[in-house]
Amino acid sequence: MLIGNKEFATKGHTYVMGILNVTPDSFSDGGKWNDRDSALWHVEDMISQGADIIDVGGESTRPGYTQISEEEEIARIAPVIEGIKSEFAIPVSLDTYKAAVAEAGIVAGADLINDIWGLRYDDRMAQVIAKSGLPCCLMHNRKEAVYDNFMSDVISDLKKTLALAAEAGIAEDRIILDPGVGFAKSYEQNLEVIRKLDMLHGLGYPLLLGCSRKSVIGLTLELPADQRLEGTLVTTVFGVLSGCMFVRVHDVEQNMRAIRMTEAILQGRKQG
Repeated sequence: MLIGNKEFATKGHTYVMGILNVTPDSFSDGGKWNDRDSALWHVEDMISQGADIIDVGGESTRPGYTQISEEEEIARIAPVIEGIKSEFAIPVSLDTYKAAVAEAGIVAGADLINDIWGLRYDDRMAQVIAKSGLPCCLMHNRKEAVYDNFMSDVISDLKKTLALAAEAGIAEDRIILDPGVGFAKSYEQNLEVIRKLDMLHGLGYPLLLGCSRKSVIGLTLELPADQRLEGTLVTTVFGVLSGCMFVRVHDVEQNMRAIRMTEAILQGRKQG
């Protein structure tokens, strides 16, 4: 799959998506990188640690988050995306569920749209992505964590997302799916969706796993967000074993090393 100027294998290797939150209120790193200079410094650092793509987000989507206007979100993400594209060769993903923000991000140079609502929040999002020709990551989400049969319902929801993508004309080979760990799921359901990633592979699309520092780790280990690295690394190894295309993480170097070691064991040779 071509993302920006880089060709990514959809099978056989797990890539690292480095998280760049240009927000004052994200759950684990809010306020650290929310001006252009500090953001670009952090991007340079993540690239040096082995990031394959940078995911820029301008609105916190932690539990209980406060929604901001499209104008404010654009003001946060556009200069940062422009800066990354002018300073570095790395592909850039834009984390947004709003079509107007996606449009502005595409103009700024975004190479992938990462929609946490799987095209089901903004009626225009599917058309915006289709028109751009960019790849997209479409996440499982719903308004309430109420299910009849959890995994069957998750798969059904993702099929509805895929139907919206097909109707808009988004090419199948431009789609990545995300199981949505931490979104509209109980603690036990988060563990289940990670454990049963193989069921989602049955849909026929590459997967992105985003567990970094999330509450499922905090609740398991009884640790605050800044002490969840080891738990995150376990989920990353599980993502590799489950054949995920990407893991979306805060701590790039440690997760990259965990991937390399896991793949060396699986393939019987040194990676990279």
